[in-house]
Amino acid sequence: MRPEDVEALVSQCPALDEKMRATGRVRVSASLGDLEGRRTLRPVDGKTRISDGPYTESKEVVGGFFIIEADSHDEALRIASMHPAATLGEAGGWAVELIPMAFYLAG
Repeated sequence: MRPEDVEALVSQCPALDEKMRATGRVRVSASLGDLEGRRTLRPVDGKTRISDGPYTESKEVVGGFFIIEADSHDEALRIASMHPAATLGEAGGWAVELIPMAFYLAG
């Protein structure tokens, strides 16, 4: 996509994000930062090794995440379907992947 097309697409996101937050069920919503700042931490010989790669292989890049507290899978799908990546992002290859959480520790 051309930069101006991405900008036009992203400019539509705040209104959809607000609609999703208005459900009262979104607990966390975050965009991930520049990929240049990522680091990988791996256990090697009993110590933690920090490097700037290699990374977990992926054909797609995760741009952000959000946590929904829902009473059912269907409710979570309904709320997630409001996210801009589920409604606007076809031209950019955007998508939302709904993954149930096994546990959540709040800090």
